[in-house]
Amino acid sequence: MSGTSHSGKCWYLIYAKPRQEKTAVDNLLRQAYEVYFPQIQVTRNRNSVRKVTIEPLFPRYLFIRLDAHTDNWAPIRSTLGVTALVRFGAEPARVPDAFVDYLKSRQNAEGLHEWAQPALQIGSRARVVSGPLAGYEGILVAKSSRERVILLMDMVGTQVRTQLSPDQIEPVAQ
Repeated sequence: MSGTSHSGKCWYLIYAKPRQEKTAVDNLLRQAYEVYFPQIQVTRNRNSVRKVTIEPLFPRYLFIRLDAHTDNWAPIRSTLGVTALVRFGAEPARVPDAFVDYLKSRQNAEGLHEWAQPALQIGSRARVVSGPLAGYEGILVAKSSRERVILLMDMVGTQVRTQLSPDQIEPVAQ
């Protein structure tokens, strides 16, 4: 089902205040706007305890569906949790319906996104497959909601942490 229905509504991008995405979503929904806020389930180690948390897939960003002709856009900028409607020049940043549809199709039953490479677990060995560090191996020490992984590698007798994109590494068979 395509989002480009006959209603004339399109998806736009909202920039939220730091760590206030949920506040913005709740307040926009209360005003009867259609909002999409993709989130990801992340496991973190805090004080040697593994804790599962829910984080924004795109920190500080959420999607809102509006009709350029019939919806009242004025209340959006003064909504609690909202910094601004993202704009390119004077025009609001329109997000392709196909992109939002794709994001929605990648959610699990709870409405959460999952890491694309479940074989990559914290503490497992991984090999860099692209970029200037290609061929090096290390231990995966962290995953972040900003689509980055941190790999701990031994280089020249010292341990080095480096941030990479998840698609730059692959699991090493043990």
